[in-house]
Amino acid sequence: MAKRIFKRKIYSQILQWKEENDGSSALLVEGARRVGKSTIVEEFARQEYESYILIDFNKASKAIKSLFDDLMDLDYIFMVLQQTYKKTLVPRKSVIIFDEVQKCPTARQAIKYLVQDGRYDYIETGSLISIKKNTEGITIPSEEDSIQMYPMDYEEFRWALSDETTVPMLRKFWEMKKPLGPAHRNTQRDLRLYMLVGGMPQAVNTYLDTNNLKKVDAAKRKIIKLYADDFRKIDPAGRITRLFLSIPAQLSNNESRYQPTTVLGNVDSEKMTELLSNLEDSKTVSFAYHSNDPNVGMELTKDDTRFKLFVADTGLFVTMAFWDKSYTENVIYEKLLSDKLSANLGYVYENLIAQMLTATGNKLFYYTWPKDEKHNYEIDFLLSRGAKIDPIEVKSSGYKTHASLDDFCSKFSSRIGNRYLVYTKDLNKDGQTVLVPVYMTPFL
Repeated sequence: MAKRIFKRKIYSQILQWKEENDGSSALLVEGARRVGKSTIVEEFARQEYESYILIDFNKASKAIKSLFDDLMDLDYIFMVLQQTYKKTLVPRKSVIIFDEVQKCPTARQAIKYLVQDGRYDYIETGSLISIKKNTEGITIPSEEDSIQMYPMDYEEFRWALSDETTVPMLRKFWEMKKPLGPAHRNTQRDLRLYMLVGGMPQAVNTYLDTNNLKKVDAAKRKIIKLYADDFRKIDPAGRITRLFLSIPAQLSNNESRYQPTTVLGNVDSEKMTELLSNLEDSKTVSFAYHSNDPNVGMELTKDDTRFKLFVADTGLFVTMAFWDKSYTENVIYEKLLSDKLSANLGYVYENLIAQMLTATGNKLFYYTWPKDEKHNYEIDFLLSRGAKIDPIEVKSSGYKTHASLDDFCSKFSSRIGNRYLVYTKDLNKDGQTVLVPVYMTPFL
């Protein structure tokens, strides 16, 4: 399999940190396992420094880890690292990378003193980094900035396919509020390919090497099983794994909230909170919270007990949706790709849109309210924009009506900025509602 270094947007964020901080803080790159943290950080070190040392704490010896137990002689520590890794460090021109730093909590604690020493820059990568067992008994350094790394977004996916044109052109269509016309069908098909492959570098690499969606599915299953193994290290009973794997089923039921008790049965509320917190810390999921009073500053009115869960990567989500098969048969992928699978795929698109909104820096909120005694209206996503909110309703196909959106905008008319219906057809408008093709979601 070819080794590829994919172009990632987070590179420019790391570069900004380097230029603005000039050694006054370390940088922690957080994210789920296998999103490409180690690869991009090492590539950054290779391109932007005269030399670097990468300490992978998954592989580092006990002797290397024990160096950070006693910081009285930093000269000695740096000499041992240079001798062990056969790299020469140059003051203010070298960086030391602590890869999977949660495996060596004392190294993370040492950041405070290493930064104060000032000789070198420090970049950390971590998965499940916030879980209490990995930070128990240590002091979290204040000299640490952090950024979140996500799976490859749609534009990064197009870059991987050697396409630097599509997304900038889509942005121009969006800014001019013009439909794509004849180009829409192929553009929508390209998006469905992203929906199926996803943004995990290992899956994208497999697709580029093989052009075989069955092999892509196998690569994704390995990642999901890796996550399940990680969860069991924290919760040997397997409850976090069950919460994670049940996300597609919960979304497909079209419930107004995720129901953890239907997955695990009755669990002590304190324990349930801990399990969900650990799942959130893993960065493998995104939480969308119910806003009890949708307005600017939705964080103030969010309901911590009412939420939906989305898988952080659309490709993993599709594989999890067909987890009951030993592998996701190519016929399913082909029908999904050609938009001919008979099952209602609204929940798949909802997860994709959640990922797209998260990748552009949005926190996820939604709102439900009674339609009648037996039914509810729902706004799938709420965006805070200036002094107004922009409601989003999601449809997996065309549209006939958008009753939830209409009722919501009537109910909260003074708070509404733009109103969007995201669907699979071309850019259009229906009265005050902008009808947005899924591939333009990142521009909202």
